[in-house]
Amino acid sequence: MNDERHDDERYEEALRAAVERALDEDRVDRDVTTLASVPPDARCRGRILFRSAGILAGIDAAGALFRTVDEEVVVEWAVGVGDRLRPGAVIARLEGRTRSILSAERGALNFMMHLSGVATWTARYVEAVRGTGVEILDTRKTLPGLRHLEKRAVAAGGGVNHRVDLASMALLKENHIAAAGSIEAAVRKVRALFPGVAVEVEVENLDELEETLDLDVERVMLDNFNDESIVEAVRRVRSRGGGPYIEVSGGFDLERAAKSASLGMDGISIGALTHSAPAADVSLLIEEAHS
Repeated sequence: MNDERHDDERYEEALRAAVERALDEDRVDRDVTTLASVPPDARCRGRILFRSAGILAGIDAAGALFRTVDEEVVVEWAVGVGDRLRPGAVIARLEGRTRSILSAERGALNFMMHLSGVATWTARYVEAVRGTGVEILDTRKTLPGLRHLEKRAVAAGGGVNHRVDLASMALLKENHIAAAGSIEAAVRKVRALFPGVAVEVEVENLDELEETLDLDVERVMLDNFNDESIVEAVRRVRSRGGGPYIEVSGGFDLERAAKSASLGMDGISIGALTHSAPAADVSLLIEEAHS
Protein backbone atom coordinates (compact mmCIF):
# COMPACT_ATOMS: atom_id res chain seq x y z
CA MET A 1 0.00 0.00 0.00
CA ASN A 2 1.23 3.50 -0.82
CA ASP A 3 2.62 5.08 2.38
CA GLU A 4 0.82 8.37 1.80
CA ARG A 5 -2.51 6.61 1.29
CA HIS A 6 -1.86 4.45 4.34
CA ASP A 7 -1.18 7.59 6.39
CA ASP A 8 -4.39 9.18 5.13
CA GLU A 9 -6.40 6.10 6.05
CA ARG A 10 -4.87 5.99 9.52
CA TYR A 11 -5.61 9.68 9.93
CA GLU A 12 -9.27 9.18 8.99
CA GLU A 13 -9.54 6.29 11.43
CA ALA A 14 -7.96 8.38 14.17
CA LEU A 15 -10.26 11.29 13.35
CA ARG A 16 -13.40 9.16 13.62
CA ALA A 17 -12.22 7.63 16.88
CA ALA A 18 -11.37 11.04 18.38
CA VAL A 19 -14.79 12.43 17.47
CA GLU A 20 -16.56 9.41 18.95
CA ARG A 21 -14.57 9.72 22.19
CA ALA A 22 -15.32 13.43 22.43
CA LEU A 23 -19.05 12.87 22.05
CA ASP A 24 -19.05 9.95 24.45
CA GLU A 25 -17.19 11.75 27.23
CA ASP A 26 -19.51 14.77 26.86
CA ARG A 27 -22.62 12.53 26.88
CA VAL A 28 -24.06 14.61 24.06
CA ASP A 29 -27.21 12.46 23.89
CA ARG A 30 -27.97 13.46 27.49
CA ASP A 31 -27.40 17.21 27.29
CA VAL A 32 -29.84 18.09 30.08
CA THR A 33 -29.34 21.85 29.68
CA THR A 34 -30.14 21.92 25.97
CA LEU A 35 -32.87 19.28 26.12
CA ALA A 36 -34.69 21.26 28.82
CA SER A 37 -34.28 24.78 27.43
CA VAL A 38 -34.46 24.36 23.65
CA PRO A 39 -37.60 23.12 21.82
CA PRO A 40 -36.93 20.09 19.59
CA ASP A 41 -38.00 21.91 16.40
CA ALA A 42 -35.99 25.09 17.06
CA ARG A 43 -33.43 26.06 14.43
CA CYS A 44 -30.68 28.66 14.32
CA ARG A 45 -27.90 30.26 12.34
CA GLY A 46 -24.53 31.07 13.82
CA ARG A 47 -20.88 31.73 13.16
CA ILE A 48 -17.59 30.49 14.53
CA LEU A 49 -14.99 33.16 15.31
CA PHE A 50 -11.22 33.03 15.72
CA ARG A 51 -10.61 35.53 18.52
CA SER A 52 -6.81 35.25 18.70
CA ALA A 53 -4.20 35.65 15.98
CA GLY A 54 -2.77 32.43 14.63
CA ILE A 55 -2.86 29.47 12.27
CA LEU A 56 -6.10 27.56 11.78
CA ALA A 57 -6.28 23.78 12.23
CA GLY A 58 -8.79 21.19 13.40
CA ILE A 59 -11.72 22.13 11.17
CA ASP A 60 -12.00 18.60 9.77
CA ALA A 61 -12.45 17.27 13.31
CA ALA A 62 -14.94 20.01 14.16
CA GLY A 63 -16.90 19.40 10.98
CA ALA A 64 -16.95 15.65 11.57
CA LEU A 65 -18.25 16.20 15.09
CA PHE A 66 -21.13 18.40 13.92
CA ARG A 67 -22.01 15.85 11.22
CA THR A 68 -21.92 12.97 13.67
CA VAL A 69 -24.31 14.73 16.03
CA ASP A 70 -26.65 15.75 13.20
CA GLU A 71 -25.91 15.19 9.52
CA GLU A 72 -28.33 17.99 8.63
CA VAL A 73 -26.25 20.70 10.32
CA VAL A 74 -24.72 22.74 7.50
CA VAL A 75 -21.24 24.15 8.13
CA GLU A 76 -19.76 26.50 5.51
CA TRP A 77 -16.09 27.09 6.13
CA ALA A 78 -14.89 30.58 5.23
CA VAL A 79 -11.19 29.73 5.64
CA GLY A 80 -8.98 26.65 5.43
CA VAL A 81 -6.43 24.69 7.40
CA GLY A 82 -3.10 26.50 7.53
CA ASP A 83 -4.60 29.95 6.97
CA ARG A 84 -3.12 32.71 9.09
CA LEU A 85 -5.98 34.53 10.84
CA ARG A 86 -6.40 37.80 12.67
CA PRO A 87 -8.52 38.25 15.80
CA GLY A 88 -12.20 38.38 14.92
CA ALA A 89 -11.91 36.36 11.72
CA VAL A 90 -15.01 34.35 10.81
CA ILE A 91 -14.03 30.70 10.49
CA ALA A 92 -17.43 29.34 9.48
CA ARG A 93 -21.14 29.95 9.30
CA LEU A 94 -23.52 27.20 10.27
CA GLU A 95 -27.22 26.45 10.27
CA GLY A 96 -29.37 23.66 11.64
CA ARG A 97 -31.24 22.38 14.66
CA THR A 98 -30.40 24.48 17.69
CA ARG A 99 -30.19 21.45 19.94
CA SER A 100 -27.66 19.79 17.68
CA ILE A 101 -25.47 22.86 17.32
CA LEU A 102 -25.41 23.63 21.04
CA SER A 103 -24.72 20.04 22.04
CA ALA A 104 -21.85 19.76 19.55
CA GLU A 105 -20.45 23.24 20.26
CA ARG A 106 -17.91 22.52 23.00
CA GLY A 107 -16.41 19.43 21.40
CA ALA A 108 -16.02 21.14 18.03
CA LEU A 109 -14.45 24.23 19.57
CA ASN A 110 -12.10 22.11 21.70
CA PHE A 111 -10.64 20.48 18.59
CA MET A 112 -10.10 23.82 16.87
CA MET A 113 -8.71 25.52 19.98
CA HIS A 114 -6.14 22.82 20.70
CA LEU A 115 -5.11 22.01 17.14
CA SER A 116 -4.96 25.65 16.05
CA GLY A 117 -2.79 26.24 19.11
CA VAL A 118 -0.41 23.49 17.96
CA ALA A 119 -0.29 24.94 14.43
CA THR A 120 0.28 28.48 15.72
CA TRP A 121 3.03 27.44 18.14
CA THR A 122 4.74 25.46 15.38
CA ALA A 123 4.57 28.45 13.03
CA ARG A 124 6.40 30.58 15.58
CA TYR A 125 9.31 28.13 15.61
CA VAL A 126 9.28 27.88 11.82
CA GLU A 127 9.45 31.66 11.60
CA ALA A 128 12.30 31.73 14.13
CA VAL A 129 14.52 29.58 11.86
CA ARG A 130 13.33 30.94 8.51
CA GLY A 131 16.09 31.28 5.92
CA THR A 132 18.41 28.71 7.50
CA GLY A 133 17.04 25.58 5.84
CA VAL A 134 16.51 23.95 9.23
CA GLU A 135 13.36 21.88 9.68
CA ILE A 136 11.22 22.10 12.81
CA LEU A 137 10.36 18.52 13.77
CA ASP A 138 7.63 17.23 16.04
CA THR A 139 7.94 14.26 18.41
CA ARG A 140 5.79 11.49 19.89
CA LYS A 141 5.07 13.66 22.96
CA THR A 142 1.41 13.88 22.00
CA LEU A 143 -1.91 13.44 23.77
CA PRO A 144 -3.01 9.79 23.67
CA GLY A 145 -5.47 9.29 20.84
CA LEU A 146 -4.77 12.65 19.21
CA ARG A 147 -1.34 12.05 17.67
CA HIS A 148 -2.47 11.94 14.05
CA LEU A 149 -4.55 15.09 14.50
CA GLU A 150 -1.75 16.92 16.29
CA LYS A 151 0.80 15.97 13.66
CA ARG A 152 -1.51 17.30 10.94
CA ALA A 153 -1.69 20.53 12.93
CA VAL A 154 2.12 20.67 13.11
CA ALA A 155 2.23 20.34 9.33
CA ALA A 156 -0.38 23.11 9.00
CA GLY A 157 1.99 25.36 10.93
CA GLY A 158 4.89 24.59 8.60
CA GLY A 159 6.57 21.94 10.75
CA VAL A 160 7.76 18.51 9.64
CA ASN A 161 6.43 15.26 11.05
CA HIS A 162 9.06 12.97 12.53
CA ARG A 163 8.15 9.31 13.06
CA VAL A 164 4.43 8.94 13.66
CA ASP A 165 4.71 5.67 15.60
CA LEU A 166 7.14 3.02 16.77
CA ALA A 167 6.94 1.10 13.47
CA SER A 168 7.86 4.05 11.26
CA MET A 169 11.56 4.21 12.13
CA ALA A 170 14.04 2.66 14.53
CA LEU A 171 15.14 5.35 16.99
CA LEU A 172 17.80 3.91 19.26
CA LYS A 173 17.90 5.81 22.52
CA GLU A 174 20.02 5.44 25.65
CA ASN A 175 17.96 2.59 27.12
CA HIS A 176 17.81 0.61 23.87
CA ILE A 177 21.59 0.89 23.52
CA ALA A 178 22.12 -0.19 27.12
CA ALA A 179 19.84 -3.19 26.62
CA ALA A 180 21.62 -4.21 23.40
CA GLY A 181 25.09 -3.75 24.89
CA SER A 182 26.41 -1.05 22.55
CA ILE A 183 25.44 1.29 19.72
CA GLU A 184 26.94 -1.10 17.17
CA ALA A 185 25.08 -4.09 18.58
CA ALA A 186 21.77 -2.20 18.64
CA VAL A 187 22.12 -1.03 15.03
CA ARG A 188 23.10 -4.49 13.78
CA LYS A 189 20.12 -6.08 15.53
CA VAL A 190 17.73 -3.64 13.87
CA ARG A 191 19.33 -4.16 10.45
CA ALA A 192 19.07 -7.93 10.85
CA LEU A 193 15.46 -8.07 12.00
CA PHE A 194 14.00 -5.12 10.06
CA PRO A 195 16.00 -4.60 6.85
CA GLY A 196 14.94 -1.50 4.98
CA VAL A 197 13.75 0.36 8.08
CA ALA A 198 15.51 3.70 8.60
CA VAL A 199 17.70 3.86 11.71
CA GLU A 200 18.35 6.90 13.88
CA VAL A 201 20.73 6.85 16.82
CA GLU A 202 20.56 9.26 19.74
CA VAL A 203 24.05 10.23 20.90
CA GLU A 204 25.03 12.09 24.05
CA ASN A 205 28.61 13.00 23.24
CA LEU A 206 31.15 13.16 20.42
CA ASP A 207 32.61 9.72 21.14
CA GLU A 208 29.17 8.14 20.64
CA LEU A 209 28.80 10.17 17.46
CA GLU A 210 32.07 8.74 16.07
CA GLU A 211 30.92 5.20 16.83
CA THR A 212 27.59 5.88 15.12
CA LEU A 213 29.12 7.41 12.00
CA ASP A 214 30.99 4.16 11.33
CA LEU A 215 27.65 2.32 11.11
CA ASP A 216 26.13 4.15 8.12
CA VAL A 217 22.80 5.03 9.78
CA GLU A 218 20.27 7.34 8.15
CA ARG A 219 19.91 9.82 10.99
CA VAL A 220 21.71 10.91 14.13
CA MET A 221 20.20 12.83 17.04
CA LEU A 222 22.45 15.10 19.10
CA ASP A 223 20.81 15.03 22.50
CA ASN A 224 21.36 18.03 24.78
CA PHE A 225 24.51 19.19 22.99
CA ASN A 226 25.61 22.76 23.62
CA ASP A 227 26.21 24.99 20.61
CA GLU A 228 29.97 24.43 20.59
CA SER A 229 29.49 20.67 20.54
CA ILE A 230 26.86 20.95 17.79
CA VAL A 231 29.33 22.82 15.59
CA GLU A 232 31.97 20.15 16.11
CA ALA A 233 29.46 17.34 15.54
CA VAL A 234 28.29 18.91 12.29
CA ARG A 235 31.90 19.30 11.14
CA ARG A 236 32.62 15.62 11.78
CA VAL A 237 29.47 14.46 10.01
CA ARG A 238 29.98 16.67 6.96
CA SER A 239 33.67 15.72 6.69
CA ARG A 240 32.49 12.26 5.70
CA GLY A 241 30.83 13.53 2.55
CA GLY A 242 27.40 14.52 3.80
CA GLY A 243 26.66 11.79 6.29
CA PRO A 244 23.34 11.19 8.04
CA TYR A 245 20.57 13.68 8.68
CA ILE A 246 21.53 15.68 11.78
CA GLU A 247 18.76 16.26 14.30
CA VAL A 248 19.28 18.18 17.53
CA SER A 249 17.05 18.02 20.56
CA GLY A 250 16.82 19.14 24.15
CA GLY A 251 16.24 22.61 25.56
CA PHE A 252 15.28 24.45 22.37
CA ASP A 253 12.89 27.27 23.17
CA LEU A 254 12.13 29.93 20.56
CA GLU A 255 15.14 32.05 21.47
CA ARG A 256 17.65 29.22 21.28
CA ALA A 257 16.10 27.83 18.08
CA ALA A 258 16.56 31.21 16.39
CA LYS A 259 20.10 31.62 17.73
CA SER A 260 21.32 28.10 16.94
CA ALA A 261 19.64 27.39 13.59
CA SER A 262 22.71 28.55 11.66
CA LEU A 263 25.00 25.93 13.22
CA GLY A 264 24.51 23.43 10.38
CA MET A 265 22.01 20.90 11.68
CA ASP A 266 19.21 19.63 9.43
CA GLY A 267 16.39 19.69 11.96
CA ILE A 268 15.42 20.64 15.50
CA SER A 269 12.95 18.36 17.29
CA ILE A 270 10.69 20.10 19.79
CA GLY A 271 8.26 18.25 22.04
CA ALA A 272 6.65 21.52 23.10
CA LEU A 273 4.98 21.83 19.69
CA THR A 274 2.38 19.34 20.88
CA HIS A 275 2.69 19.01 24.65
CA SER A 276 2.84 22.71 25.55
CA ALA A 277 1.11 24.67 22.80
CA PRO A 278 -1.19 27.42 24.16
CA ALA A 279 -4.78 26.99 22.98
CA ALA A 280 -6.24 29.37 20.41
CA ASP A 281 -9.35 31.38 21.33
CA VAL A 282 -12.31 30.13 19.27
CA SER A 283 -16.00 30.76 19.94
CA LEU A 284 -19.43 30.10 18.46
CA LEU A 285 -22.15 32.74 18.43
CA ILE A 286 -25.83 32.17 17.64
CA GLU A 287 -26.98 35.03 15.40
CA GLU A 288 -30.53 34.04 14.56
CA ALA A 289 -32.85 31.56 16.26
CA HIS A 290 -36.30 30.50 15.16
CA SER A 291 -38.76 27.66 15.51
